[in-house]
Amino acid sequence: MKIRQALISLSDKRGAIAFARGLAAFGVKLLSTGGTAKLLREAGFDVTEIADYTGFPEILDGRVKTLHPKVHAGILARRDVPAHMATLGERAIPTIDLVCVNLYPFRETVAQAGVTLENAIENIDIGGPAMVRSSAKNYAGVAVVTDPDDYSAVLDEMRSNDGALTLKTRFALAKKAFVHTARYDAAIANWLTALDVGAPENPDAAPVSATFPRTLQLAFDRVETLRYGENPHQEAAFYRDETPTRGTISDYRQLQGKELSYNNIADADAALECVKSFASPACVIVKHANPCGVAVAEGPAAAYEKAFQTDATSAFGGILAFNRAIDVDVVDAMNARKHFVEVVIAPGFTPAARESLASKQNLRVLEIALEGGAHTYEMKRVGGGLLVQTPDASDIRPDTLKIVTKIAPTAEQTEDLLFAWRVAQFVKSNAIVFAARGMTLGIGAGQMSRVDSTRIASLKAHDAGLSLAASCVASDAFFPFRDGLDVLAEAGAKAVIQPGGSIRDAEVVSAADEHGIAMVFTGVRHFRH
Repeated sequence: MKIRQALISLSDKRGAIAFARGLAAFGVKLLSTGGTAKLLREAGFDVTEIADYTGFPEILDGRVKTLHPKVHAGILARRDVPAHMATLGERAIPTIDLVCVNLYPFRETVAQAGVTLENAIENIDIGGPAMVRSSAKNYAGVAVVTDPDDYSAVLDEMRSNDGALTLKTRFALAKKAFVHTARYDAAIANWLTALDVGAPENPDAAPVSATFPRTLQLAFDRVETLRYGENPHQEAAFYRDETPTRGTISDYRQLQGKELSYNNIADADAALECVKSFASPACVIVKHANPCGVAVAEGPAAAYEKAFQTDATSAFGGILAFNRAIDVDVVDAMNARKHFVEVVIAPGFTPAARESLASKQNLRVLEIALEGGAHTYEMKRVGGGLLVQTPDASDIRPDTLKIVTKIAPTAEQTEDLLFAWRVAQFVKSNAIVFAARGMTLGIGAGQMSRVDSTRIASLKAHDAGLSLAASCVASDAFFPFRDGLDVLAEAGAKAVIQPGGSIRDAEVVSAADEHGIAMVFTGVRHFRH
């Protein structure tokens, strides 16, 4: 279909002049509205304003301008239906072959602090979505362009096809247009259904907004179809937020290796989120969504050496994550231990490290900038529904800890307690983490009984040849009975951090005093299911 007449009406005017110039080079007649028409006219283009085209002026402060039969008939008429084309001829309505529209900035408006309901409502576009949907519906005869990033490709194809666009391109643009309007309406629905019921009574005030809207519209873009899901008989795909959060797993850049699997991505996400939580150089080793070794040190290589010691068996085939760029010394340390890993994640890799890693052709190497970003919501699919919560973010500092035992932890113990507590946040419940000198010694994860997690963590340390004498321990939730604490004491622990809040707290604290253990409460729980 050759483009003979185009309608351009833009909120985001990036690239508008260059696009109009490209269209004009093919002799395309230009229709436009308000500010866009003014911009193009000042740039020297021969533009017909919509009011002049329809013979009907813009009214109601611009609320009605393109909602006119001459506009929509010219877009919606099927070119392959003689009756449609005859109707256009009878009424002297030319076809509109290309519609270039993007919408009022609703999302940008409501993102501003103190935005009023009145201002938000006035930034809900009506005519724009109507034109976009009309054009997309009639993609067989109309091209619709909603993204300035597509201007160059559209013009390139027109140059290759004597001013025409292929059906394949028009269909691709139509799909993109429907996504554009769907997400626009979703943003409006999410914002409005989160407002307090009294909002309409005070349109000039900034409305109170709930954390969770009554209806939650979500949008994701497919990054890739995966070979399979958690198991080979399951199909799977990886989707990314429409606006990916910097510093999250969706922001990865793969430098080498095989394609990522479903489990690779899930485990890499767990490793990345854990390592991001440390300010000091850190290494996290994850296996089956649980950290099996975590350490901080003066540099990545030293952190890796310490983390590996926790559980060398589980570390085999795991995911490695660092919060510092890594050099060849890290790769040398991995090679010296003959450590097979599935994925290595870091914010950067030196040329020497890249060269050394290149010999491991199947190893997936991901570069992810550590921005510290977090999602607005955490979500988990359940049968027929969705669990939605805010992220598990809490700032536990030494001055916020409540000392509940006769013995107070030393400064060194406090540092290790907070380290262990940070690790426990990323271990599946019930979680017990032994630590000392900035490294994990034993981790018990995902048990139905907290005392079993305690025994497993102790056993892991024993198997690794690590002493738990004078170690520090974090428990992600309170001890329901003193038996778990008795196991910790028997293993050699001398300081414990836990949320507190059990009806038997007094009994547990008394047991700690009996064993000469320092104990602090955080008042915050870290269940992770």
